[in-house]
Amino acid sequence: MKRILMLCGLSSLLGFAVALVAGEMLSPASPSLAQQPAPLFGRSGQPYTASPPFPTAPQPRGADPLASLDELTPEERVNIAVYENVNRSVVNITTQSVRGDRFFWMEIPSEGEGSGAVIDREGRILTNGHVIDGARAIQVTLFTGKSYDAELVGQDATNDVAVLKIDAPNEDLFPVVFGDSTRLRVGQRVYAIGNPFGLERTLTTGIISSLNRSLPSRRTNRTIKQIIQIDAAINPGNSGGPLLDTRGRMIGINTAIASRTGESAGVGFAIPINTVARVVPQLVRDGRVIRPDIGIAKVMETEEGLLIATLVPGGAAEKAGLRGMSVRTRRSGMLVFKELDRSTADLILAVNGEETKNVDDFLSSIESHQAGDQVVVNIVREGRKVDIPVRLEHGE
Repeated sequence: MKRILMLCGLSSLLGFAVALVAGEMLSPASPSLAQQPAPLFGRSGQPYTASPPFPTAPQPRGADPLASLDELTPEERVNIAVYENVNRSVVNITTQSVRGDRFFWMEIPSEGEGSGAVIDREGRILTNGHVIDGARAIQVTLFTGKSYDAELVGQDATNDVAVLKIDAPNEDLFPVVFGDSTRLRVGQRVYAIGNPFGLERTLTTGIISSLNRSLPSRRTNRTIKQIIQIDAAINPGNSGGPLLDTRGRMIGINTAIASRTGESAGVGFAIPINTVARVVPQLVRDGRVIRPDIGIAKVMETEEGLLIATLVPGGAAEKAGLRGMSVRTRRSGMLVFKELDRSTADLILAVNGEETKNVDDFLSSIESHQAGDQVVVNIVREGRKVDIPVRLEHGE
């Protein structure tokens, strides 16, 4: 019995000693075992010894936020630089209009959204024509968050381009820089900044997927040529925003998407900046585009070319000697019939050697020039090919 009691006493003393040692190990001066981070092991079985990825103290005021760019890839640095340089030039456009209710003969208010870009320090804003179509009120919100009522300076429905103007402080206006869309290449990286779904100044990136696409104009029967196809995400609200190259230069206006759902499917389209640059000065000066006029009132499309139906009396084509269809009268008893004689009409094959397969091709060839320019119309007259020089005049 004594031996058993002695063993119990020794066990108690040993347990007390162990408890003292454990108490020293779990004192408040040291983290508990539960607080100790588990070591991370690589494939070699050796623990990683990397330093903490985030600073444990806030950065001092005045620290350069771009210092962290050293940790980014060259591609990421370009993305950031483009956005930092251009995002202040991008605006959010909201419109208010009304639509009719055919059942109750009422006007129902409606709203729309789009994007735009500041083009000068006088407050002019570039956007798509369809963004402001039918708007009774237009508001432009700058990067500062301030909104301004905008007035329409001019609009070109054929190319879907419009210019607005706001009365904003000069120091809040940061104009974009125009690039050159004739130098673009498929595969080139591009950036789109806009307001998709009302999310202001959103950046998306991609590449040029194709060039020289064509899009039907929304308000005319014409076709917009030389369209840029991109795979950067374009969604409702992006319309009118700038398409940029890696130097932050504006190379197009984002205008449409190809989608069955109404949301981005990776096929977007932009109007080339060279087309925009050609019409904007006229919109600012005259409020509309004054296109050159060749003085041909109507043509008929045939498999061989465009047959001139009627000329504008005293117009450029008539002065140059082009011929349209003549009117021939025919009597049948007491009745007199007037018929068009196609045999007298010139058949247009090309303009300056560029084939014109349809009316849109012909008008595009003419409108690529200015009033006062001379073009050569390549025709077939009475079975012979003839070149007729025509001096273009000012259109209405």
